Amino acid sequence: MSRQSFVIGALILLSASFVNRIIGFIYQIVMIRLIKPEGIGLFNMVFPLYILVLVLATMGIPVAIAKLVAEEMAKNNVRGANRVFKISLSILILSSVIFTALLVMASPLLMKLVFPNPKVYYIFLCLIPGIIVVSICSAFRGYFQGLQQMTPTAITQTLEQIVRVVAGLCIAYLLLPKGVEYAAVGASLGVVIGEFTGCLTMIYLYFTRKQRVTARSRPVYEPFRRTIASIFGLGVPVTLTRFVSTLLMSADAVLIPQRLQAAGMSVHQATSVYGQLVGIAETLLFTPTMITIALATALVPAISDALALENHKLVQTRTSQALRITIGAGLPCTVAFLLLPKEMCGILFGYADAGIILAALAFGGPFLYFQQTTTGILQGMGEAVKPFKNLVIASVFKILGLYYLTAIPSLGILGSALALNVFYVLIALLNYLDLNKLIGYRLHLSHDVVKPFLSALGMAMVIWQIKLFLSFSPLLTLIVSLVAGCLVYVILLFLLGGIHRKDFLHVVRLVTKRF
Repeated sequence: MSRQSFVIGALILLSASFVNRIIGFIYQIVMIRLIKPEGIGLFNMVFPLYILVLVLATMGIPVAIAKLVAEEMAKNNVRGANRVFKISLSILILSSVIFTALLVMASPLLMKLVFPNPKVYYIFLCLIPGIIVVSICSAFRGYFQGLQQMTPTAITQTLEQIVRVVAGLCIAYLLLPKGVEYAAVGASLGVVIGEFTGCLTMIYLYFTRKQRVTARSRPVYEPFRRTIASIFGLGVPVTLTRFVSTLLMSADAVLIPQRLQAAGMSVHQATSVYGQLVGIAETLLFTPTMITIALATALVPAISDALALENHKLVQTRTSQALRITIGAGLPCTVAFLLLPKEMCGILFGYADAGIILAALAFGGPFLYFQQTTTGILQGMGEAVKPFKNLVIASVFKILGLYYLTAIPSLGILGSALALNVFYVLIALLNYLDLNKLIGYRLHLSHDVVKPFLSALGMAMVIWQIKLFLSFSPLLTLIVSLVAGCLVYVILLFLLGGIHRKDFLHVVRLVTKRF
């Protein structure tokens, strides 16, 4: 099985992410109209805790698998790559079973002490079986990513999303007559059913595509203890980073509704407004992350492979490519969120009032996308401790902001948005400083920042004029503005030299070589 280049691997994941995002958008639109922001708020109160337990159960091992398998394959050590995978899979099965049992036993206590709304009990219970399923599936994904074969991950992610949407909506519709809290159970069951389908598919792909040991493969002599040390040496820092990140998500799910109540809202109002933040505004804000997550996933083995070959110039090149794409894709999305927030939230989700939350979050968008890509680069370099340190520092300011700003009656949920923006800015800047120290990377101010910014400014002017001209029709305004704005952005980027002909020739050469 041949390895895919970094760009091709990222493009495959990006294509899958694009399809999944479209399906997810349709799902979110229908689900919000079906169970209302209150139901979405209930689901999102427990989902971060589910993710938190998943982080603990997987212990960062999937990232370690991807990195270590990539290193072994760079040395043509197929036996070593397969051995890393099998040991890691055994650890994941054991840990996921333990954490599932602990969570089942602790669930009654969590209902009393943690969750701000008692209606979430059955929603939470239905998510628990997914811990074992996702943990097992993540091992296979890490293996294929280490081989720089992104197609299996793309296939299973898309299949998971389709099954999740169909199952989730059907179950929610059937349970809706019993109440919104029961309808929200459909979202939980849809997640687990989708993950189970993806896991079965990934296991099938493994047995049909895995790397075979040949007679010329170099035998493995690395001691078992050293292999374990290598797995946990990267897995533990990654776990710490993701643990803190998901712990903060869990804290947000508890803290924001509580502080909204402190600002004078009822439990129902706080749950509904929180649902608008996480179910509508953040859903739109995270749309460009289909690019940054694809880049971050592809970067871990790509950077590891380059470092294993001691090709530092390739590390610089891949870093520069990834961050240029991140900035170029993130800025036009930010312009759209700033100028068309009510149109997007109103037409797509039926809640135009959520637009003010989206507009406030939009200022932090570019920094959110930048920090995701830089985190992937740092992890690929084996420097997973760096993003963790930066996350902890930025999180202190985020928690303080959420606690104090959200409780101000004149700010409310906008105070939460401001705190989140500060968090995104800080972690992006800290990640960038680490990259500068480690590999001497610096943003090319003119090419990477100024030219995309000027193009985005031209896009903003076009959208603003279209809004004034078509103010009588929000739907027409949204469609025409997005199409015309994006077209102007791309044209200006070409004219200013933000996109070079050689960039396209490079991608074409890679595609031709691959196919």
